[in-house]
Amino acid sequence: MDHTTVTGCLIAGQWVDDGPQDQRVGPWTRSVVSSARQAGDHDVGTALAYARHAARQVARTSPAARAEVLERAAAEALRRRDDLARLLALELGKPVKDGRGEIDRVADTFAVSAAEARRIGGEVLPVAGWARGVGNTALTHRAPVGVALAITPFNAPANLLAHKLAASYAAGNTTIVKPPPQAPAASAAIVALLLDCGMPPEAVQLLHGGGAVGSALSAAPEVGVISFTGSPATGHAVARAAGAKRLVMELGGNAATIVCEDADIPAAARVCAVTGYSNSGQSCISVQRVYVHRSAYRQFLDAFTAEVEKLTVGDPLDAGTDIGSMVDDTAAERVVEWTRQAAEAGATITTGGRRDGATVTPTVVASPPPDARLIRDEVFGAAVGVIAYDDFDTVLQTCNDSRYGLQAGLFTQDIRRIVTAWRELEVGGLVVNGSSNFRLDHVPFGGVKDSGFGRESPRWMIDDYTVVKTLLLRGISLYGDQETIR
Repeated sequence: MDHTTVTGCLIAGQWVDDGPQDQRVGPWTRSVVSSARQAGDHDVGTALAYARHAARQVARTSPAARAEVLERAAAEALRRRDDLARLLALELGKPVKDGRGEIDRVADTFAVSAAEARRIGGEVLPVAGWARGVGNTALTHRAPVGVALAITPFNAPANLLAHKLAASYAAGNTTIVKPPPQAPAASAAIVALLLDCGMPPEAVQLLHGGGAVGSALSAAPEVGVISFTGSPATGHAVARAAGAKRLVMELGGNAATIVCEDADIPAAARVCAVTGYSNSGQSCISVQRVYVHRSAYRQFLDAFTAEVEKLTVGDPLDAGTDIGSMVDDTAAERVVEWTRQAAEAGATITTGGRRDGATVTPTVVASPPPDARLIRDEVFGAAVGVIAYDDFDTVLQTCNDSRYGLQAGLFTQDIRRIVTAWRELEVGGLVVNGSSNFRLDHVPFGGVKDSGFGRESPRWMIDDYTVVKTLLLRGISLYGDQETIR
């Protein structure tokens, strides 16, 4: 059966299919599953010119109208759930159960963005609190930036696009989307869904392409804000090209989870097994390092290994599959190679450590050395290191000994440890009695250090997608202007 989906670029309100194509070979099917029309320099110029004029039109639409579009899109995403999950499975090897979960989150993200569109407002400032302000009034409101650029990653292309595009539209911007080459059809399907639900064509454009397209868009003076999710190397390139622009960047991590001796060890093992390998570990907050108190280390390692071995590896289109394939063979080989290096340095592989094409058998690495790449860098794959620790304060320092700081997990019943970890860990978020790999789409999400800056979630993203405009009314006061009671 031919699964190939042909998708065009959306430029200046028109889908453009003719021109150079790039084919996506599915990592599981090993056959062409989609083909995307590639943008060139002329397309970039046309899109930017259109965006400059479209921005003013989109800004004039009411927040209520934007919210209604996003609410319809939330319902429509659930109706198209199975079709969208199938695209994710074909293009990325993501199991359909994970794909359906991602589309459920897309629906949530649209709904939350709709609610936030209705909340955009401003302030009456307390200018009369200082002598020079007496007799005047000052007000603010949040105005759209104008043109936003959304650069999205392959691991969650639907939901991360929903975050960037829906929040930008809720704020009243027009958005140029640069999707990942690995998921062109899934990305285009989300844009098409929004258009079908009433998003005006002036509000969005979609340009497929490689780094040159992203660089040209990032450098364009028409673009006022860039939201990027991806690798640190690419993020740094985007920042260099962007220059003095607003940037919201999520650049990955090597997330740690701490399991204390008072934790429910079997439950912690089950949670870490599921969240360490969902989407083959291709999540920036996927469990990568688990630090277990030495008194519970052997119990946890045995239970964790047993839980991991229960995971079903297979066809991502099969509803019973837990682990599909990684994005490509190169990514899979990285996981196997880093696992091998850790073993050569003294670690023990309790299960896994193999690949078949782009599919990696879920891998557990016991006691990798602290300088192993599996510990120091972002593996972004189906491998988890398990390490014993002796002292809680020391393990916090060990977790912080990383250039990343996105999110961490902590299993304990001790409120003092929880507060201490929240205070001391150099991360953007801490999940208690859960692993690092848990996220609610209406809660701020982002990191510190090389994990980036800014926060993703509609409410916080709207702050980045808008500017504060101030109105000063001289000689008109909402407050009293007498200095004393007469």
